Amino acid sequence: KDALTLSHIMTLKSAFHDIPHGGGKSVLIKPKEIRNRIEYFKSFGDFVHNLGGTYITAVDVGTSTEDMDIIAERTPYVIGAAKAHQHERDPSPSTALGILHGMEAAIQFKLNRADFRGLHVAIQGAGHVGYYLAGLLHQRGARITMCDISAPALQRVKDQFQVEIVAPDEIYQVHSDIFAPCAMGGVLNGQTVHKLQAAIIAGSANSQLAHHSIGRLLHDKGVLYAPDFVINAGGLISAAIDYTYRDPHLADAKIAKMFDNMLHLFERSATQNVPPTQMAELIALEKLKK
Repeated sequence: KDALTLSHIMTLKSAFHDIPHGGGKSVLIKPKEIRNRIEYFKSFGDFVHNLGGTYITAVDVGTSTEDMDIIAERTPYVIGAAKAHQHERDPSPSTALGILHGMEAAIQFKLNRADFRGLHVAIQGAGHVGYYLAGLLHQRGARITMCDISAPALQRVKDQFQVEIVAPDEIYQVHSDIFAPCAMGGVLNGQTVHKLQAAIIAGSANSQLAHHSIGRLLHDKGVLYAPDFVINAGGLISAAIDYTYRDPHLADAKIAKMFDNMLHLFERSATQNVPPTQMAELIALEKLKK
């Protein structure tokens, strides 16, 4: 079920941003008796290779560029393998950059702000994307509060970006301008949305809404929600362009268009009084039909 849901989201994500790829996703359930991570990912690499290029895998939650290196020993259909493909990049910084541009559109639309100086951002998750996003926001003068279940990850962002730390169950009640879910999905539900103090929700986690109706609830509450499959596409954009053209400058230029794409989405959503997630899906489906 998770794989089907995520692959559907990848299809919408690609269509919305005019990426010439379909959508696919793999979920690996590690058997208890498997203790050798290298052999495990070699086996997965063989599986991907047998698909003949119809599926291209990449780094995501629970994996690393080192894991992609192992897969790259068995197949060329992998993105983010640092050793095997020097032109390719860890998608996390690109995802964070896309989130930043999407946030810029959100604060302009909702807060009539052109910069982050003095704004308060609560980031849920200090891992891959959360770390890079914190760095970008710190550079721009934002105040940052973060949570994570990993003490080392929190210590790193605290030391480097002077962030404030709260417990995971306290992040929703932080009085912030922006709440950024950058960990696991399903965190926006009937209980958490009533705790939220932020005017904007914009983060990298997949499937943030526990149920489709939460999008309407947020819309009716006046909270501006940036659809996850739209705003977190920076990594996919980077990976697709790097894989095809081997030119990181092209990827950065396309990721920069996130601002205009998100602003257009927010404006169309407001004009038609349709929640942003529903509007984004309509736009993606319109493009798929062309």
